Amino acid sequence: MKYKIIICWSDRDKSFVAEVPELPGCAADGATPAKALKSVERVAKEWIETARSLGRVVPEPRGRLMFA
Repeated sequence: MKYKIIICWSDRDKSFVAEVPELPGCAADGATPAKALKSVERVAKEWIETARSLGRVVPEPRGRLMFA
């Protein structure tokens, strides 16, 4: 996947949350960072497939952050 993925711990959810900032609303969670990553990769693929099937624009990956 060429999109940025951010993974962080969520005390509220008691799990790791992975999100793809360039795909609005695209997020998943998991008991470990690896599980969250695997889940969000699947969700992102479905997000892109759904957007295309509805004729919506799929954002291009922006690349790495220059400043954080």
